[in-house]
Amino acid sequence: MNERRGIDRRTFLAGSAALAAFGVPTARRAPGPARRWPGYEDALVVDFLASPGYFNYPLNPPLDDEMIRNAVESGITAVNLTVSQSGFADTVERIAVWLDRIERNPAAFVQVRTVDQLRDAKATGRLGIVLGFQDTTPFEGRLDPVETFRNLGVRVTQLTYNVRNLVGDGCLEVANGGLTRYGYSVVERMNELGMLVDLSHCGQRTTADGIAASRVPVAITHTGCNAVARHPRSKDDTELRALAEKGGVVGIYLMPFLTPGRVPLRADVLDHIEHAIDVCGEDHVGIGSDLSTTPIDGSDEYWMRHREFVSARIARGVAAPAEDPDILFTVQDLNTHRRMELIADGLAERGHPDARIEKVIGGNWVRLFGEIWAS
Repeated sequence: MNERRGIDRRTFLAGSAALAAFGVPTARRAPGPARRWPGYEDALVVDFLASPGYFNYPLNPPLDDEMIRNAVESGITAVNLTVSQSGFADTVERIAVWLDRIERNPAAFVQVRTVDQLRDAKATGRLGIVLGFQDTTPFEGRLDPVETFRNLGVRVTQLTYNVRNLVGDGCLEVANGGLTRYGYSVVERMNELGMLVDLSHCGQRTTADGIAASRVPVAITHTGCNAVARHPRSKDDTELRALAEKGGVVGIYLMPFLTPGRVPLRADVLDHIEHAIDVCGEDHVGIGSDLSTTPIDGSDEYWMRHREFVSARIARGVAAPAEDPDILFTVQDLNTHRRMELIADGLAERGHPDARIEKVIGGNWVRLFGEIWAS
């Protein structure tokens, strides 16, 4: 066994044991007694980048009963689910797969296109699914597909992934070019149609151009704060401040990029959240975990598939620094379907007021949706 893998895996298993010791439900464990922030069950909780199925997993396996149960019992009202593929046709096919999953599980899932539908998801105890893109490649260099996908329910689109596309440069592109002429047209069309502009994974100039070009507030759905720990996937204070001044929301992710070189903990997530609040204000910070609502089980099968997934990303040149086949994409002591509750609890323990906690775990996203999504 690779020594680093052994350390990382033992750390992961130790973290799961620690969660169990404190009564926090982990994979394949019934919920136990745990301290809860009193407002969690009543709050609109939004994780604005997540999936009911395993995320960051090469085969994207079918949803099983445990995944469905975890999604429903997570307390999360809605997630931004990535359905984009490399082109138009395969993205339509991917959307069809997820719409079929929603239709087959009407007691667990509901597609969300409006704020009213999000509130209905909360009222009926279902997980709301907001269809989203993590790239503009499905538009294939045209503008007509923006409306087509909007009509299929896509409500948020990230302009670039880590590398360059026809819209602009991603965060790993050394040239750091901004929006292209086509990119400006895409932002304008998304504004017209009420599709939220997402600047996660975008390079610095593309991020700045996207904020400036949009007539309405934009989002960075999943990132961290470079002032806390520098990483190409995270954002500088200048970018965060500009986003907030435009009325947008930044979501803090639960990824190893929070603490390059070691496995992150809940305390690290809270540090990034608090820094974002200091820079942006409490009305402009949320969560975008970049994880599944089902915890990682740490099985040999999962490790094998994870290594396959990360190795393929490295081979394609789209992996970011700190993506390591032997480090799981998770936060050690938040590996539970109730992770959003634990974040709320952690903020309460650090003295944040109830109203602020409610905004961070979902209220700010709901406010932004109401401003952006057209009827």
